[in-house]
Amino acid sequence: MTLIAVLTPDPADPSYTRQWPGVLERLQTALAGEGVEVVPTAWTDHVDSAEGLMAYPLVLPLLAWGYYSDHERWLAATTLWEQAGVAMANPASVLGWNSDKAYLRRLAEAGVPIAPTLWSATPTADQIADAFDAFGTDQVVVKPTVSGGAWRTLRVARGEGVADADLPLGATMIQPYLPTIETEGETSLLFFGGRFSHAVNKRPVNGDFRIQVQYGGQYRTLETPPAACMALAQQVLASVEEPLLYARIDMAPDAGGNWILMEAELIEPDFYLGSDPAEGAGFARAVCERLGQSGLEN
Repeated sequence: MTLIAVLTPDPADPSYTRQWPGVLERLQTALAGEGVEVVPTAWTDHVDSAEGLMAYPLVLPLLAWGYYSDHERWLAATTLWEQAGVAMANPASVLGWNSDKAYLRRLAEAGVPIAPTLWSATPTADQIADAFDAFGTDQVVVKPTVSGGAWRTLRVARGEGVADADLPLGATMIQPYLPTIETEGETSLLFFGGRFSHAVNKRPVNGDFRIQVQYGGQYRTLETPPAACMALAQQVLASVEEPLLYARIDMAPDAGGNWILMEAELIEPDFYLGSDPAEGAGFARAVCERLGQSGLEN
């Protein structure tokens, strides 16, 4: 039996206590059949020293949910892990830059289609008011560039007052709201070891715009994702120079039906293994292949 580590949330953060244990169980089940045992360990236990991670042939940050609320420590930890040579997958360098959605600017410059975006170091009500005319829309979404799970994300309608206290803190992105989120949802494509695994479509409950399960989001497996979705996902993956063990590429159609990237989830995405027809076999295969590259038997 090969032991690998999976980073879990800060024990002091109660935000996801009802969700992550179930996700961990699915990961453990998928790997157990291949002779791989998962050892959960809080990421916050390894910020000042990487020694506790060095004994593992592979460390997966798949449940480090909530890192965005302690971002400075997260960046310090990823730098430490990289310098210490922790066998992290995805690479610690990716865990650093992917934790700030400003990476979308770089992908856009490389030709990846994203939603029109106004970037602000510190958002103000005036900036939001100006965004309606800039985008030619009556609704915008305001979210911090360092966030997750719709944390501190607002949907604002034209003429709706927004108190400064409700605005995200620090670097923020302002985008036109996509009504297609309500009608077409967001589609996620999962890749393990560079191979496509499965696709899931996620839609919010009526009246909401957040597709996360904690807000009642409804998920369904897509037997075959649209060709345009696959092409966009492959374009995004090709733009990442570092080797990726896993990736979840989230996208949605704009008003014209063109697919645009919402996020490239490369740190701690839910793989939706409960919706995977192969029940995580592709993920387990990728992990075993990575372990094999380290000269280990499984």
